Amino acid sequence: MSRTRPLVLVLGGCAFATLAACPSRTGNPPPVHVPPGCERSQAGEYHHVGNPAFRYLAEDDGRTLTLTLARARKDGGVGEAPDAGAITLVLTRTPEGFVGETHATGFSVAGTPCPVKFPTEITACGATTLTLRAVTSTSLDEACRPPPSGPEPKWTEQVLRRGAPPPPQAEAPSSAPDAGVGPTDGGRSGG
Repeated sequence: MSRTRPLVLVLGGCAFATLAACPSRTGNPPPVHVPPGCERSQAGEYHHVGNPAFRYLAEDDGRTLTLTLARARKDGGVGEAPDAGAITLVLTRTPEGFVGETHATGFSVAGTPCPVKFPTEITACGATTLTLRAVTSTSLDEACRPPPSGPEPKWTEQVLRRGAPPPPQAEAPSSAPDAGVGPTDGGRSGG
């Protein structure tokens, strides 16, 4: 028997042992944790409950939801193609929640346009609504960077409703002076 044959067997045995000791790369990914109802598709058209002029087109591939602020048309619909530089929310279903960022254009103290990103998350998905929690403002220096110190980011909750907003109601004539009705949203506003 030649010396090369035992060497081939030893090398083959070492290769097999090495492969058998390697961990499997096909393990299960960690589970995704999103609010109830958020696992279904959220694609469609939405409007902001507090300010129906803010209309959004949503695309959902099952993992990532993208909401883009759309231009309202005179007929009450929304434009098919959003403006370049439109506000866009990109949220992903992850083990840490339905989280992502809002991408927008802000302005530095000198008035220079700056791309900005705000942390954003979806906290609830109703049958016809999405509830978002997002940082709504930030400070920028002359170089479009957040200053090293300043106020803490302010988080606010926003609600988007699926579909076009209802048409504005015509005001009914009043027989009593100063019988106006206050804001229907309890004085809340949003954007």
